[in-house]
Amino acid sequence: MKPLTEQEIRSAFVNCTKGEAKRLSVPRDLTDRPWDDLDFLGWRDPQAPDRAYLVTLSDGGPRALALRASHATSGHLRRSMCSMCLTTHTGGVSLMVAARAGRRGQQGDSVGAYICSDLACSLYVRGKKDAGTGGRLQESLTLEEKIRRTVTNLDAFIAKVTA
Repeated sequence: MKPLTEQEIRSAFVNCTKGEAKRLSVPRDLTDRPWDDLDFLGWRDPQAPDRAYLVTLSDGGPRALALRASHATSGHLRRSMCSMCLTTHTGGVSLMVAARAGRRGQQGDSVGAYICSDLACSLYVRGKKDAGTGGRLQESLTLEEKIRRTVTNLDAFIAKVTA
């Protein structure tokens, strides 16, 4: 992924107003991100931990989603799998909910997916970040195929949000 500026990120949001995009927390360390290893940029808002954001590049340029992380209420941790990168975590996967773009989202319609809580799918797939014992299943796919699968899953999620 190519490095993005704060302005590019703010103007890429498809499921929030321009005012909301202007006020949201963008990472201050954009220049320090491992851009070559990212299929998308994802982060949690340090002031509002239930808010998360992701930005990806498509043919038309950057597209960004504002997400809300749902918290488990059961009080005990269980092993879950990210629906984007297929990494398993104990307590490290959250239901991320995105308001749909446009009128449907304004009326409260949303789409959810189980995603790595730290939004570091790209780094888990590449082995740059460790999810712990059993975090990555043994597969016969090449790294390129795993990356392509993650991007395809993310694109499908974005398509549901923008449909």
